[in-house]
Amino acid sequence: MENASTSHLESRALVDAAVVAADAKLAEELVALDVSELLGVVDYFVIASGRNSRQVSTLVDSIEEATKAHTDRGPLRVEGVKDASWVLMDYGDVVVHVFLDETRRFYDLEHLWSGAPRVDLSQVLPRARNEKASGS
Repeated sequence: MENASTSHLESRALVDAAVVAADAKLAEELVALDVSELLGVVDYFVIASGRNSRQVSTLVDSIEEATKAHTDRGPLRVEGVKDASWVLMDYGDVVVHVFLDETRRFYDLEHLWSGAPRVDLSQVLPRARNEKASGS
């Protein structure tokens, strides 16, 4: 039987794989929230935006491929693919939300879950490291 810390580490590995994949496809405003203390059944939310529905679909495909390749886990359920304004990828312990920019602003999950600590993604995001190094 696995303990909670092992499960949380596995959840974080999935978050990292999803974030790196989304970043590689130029996702905007990548955020991960640790919602484990607030929800109990979900450890993390990953939130990303695309500029158009084609990019949203590309992000979803890339995230699914990366999580399968790096953690051997695919989503249990994916919703919203047809409309591609808000796609929810449910991995059980991690939920990935990929939005169109305007849909993300409307639902404002970061504000709704403002009590959840943000996960420091600087170690897994190449673009974030490059921006810090250049002083941007």
